[in-house]
Amino acid sequence: MSEAKWYVVHTYSGYENKVKANIEKTIENRHLEDQILEVRVPMEDVIEVKNGTKRQVQKKMFPGYVLLNMVMNDDTWYVVRNTRGVTGFVGPGSKPVPLTPEEMMPLGIKDEDKVVIDLEVGDSVVVIGGAWKDTTGVIQNINKTKQVVTINVELFGRETPVEISFAEVKKVG
Repeated sequence: MSEAKWYVVHTYSGYENKVKANIEKTIENRHLEDQILEVRVPMEDVIEVKNGTKRQVQKKMFPGYVLLNMVMNDDTWYVVRNTRGVTGFVGPGSKPVPLTPEEMMPLGIKDEDKVVIDLEVGDSVVVIGGAWKDTTGVIQNINKTKQVVTINVELFGRETPVEISFAEVKKVG
């Protein structure tokens, strides 16, 4: 399987969040979680002055564009390209060009922040942070690309799979 890279998609202006939601829904429906890893609309904090009052608001860094961390293949290209509101990938002709690490730096997205873990499927872990803090479970799946483990937790009397970040779990024993 090829490596996931960051691509830029051009959208109708003002449709960035709608496109993000549509792509995320399609990922879920078509089970493409392992191929389209992340969809982002880069935002920045800006101080806005209106009627003499300063407020901090979030503005889109690149209106009309959405960033995707994905493995480029015919399926993923088709899904993204045919999402409502998407006008195309950024690149010459119909060939998407991935962003370089230098282009990613100002966006605050780093590919180097990979966490190395010594966990395996079947290991017992305790969650040390987040909403599931102090919950214990057995690892059912490890997704190194998304940097998460899936554990089953008891929720309303049922076993429910939950994804937890590598940084928030600790091996028991």
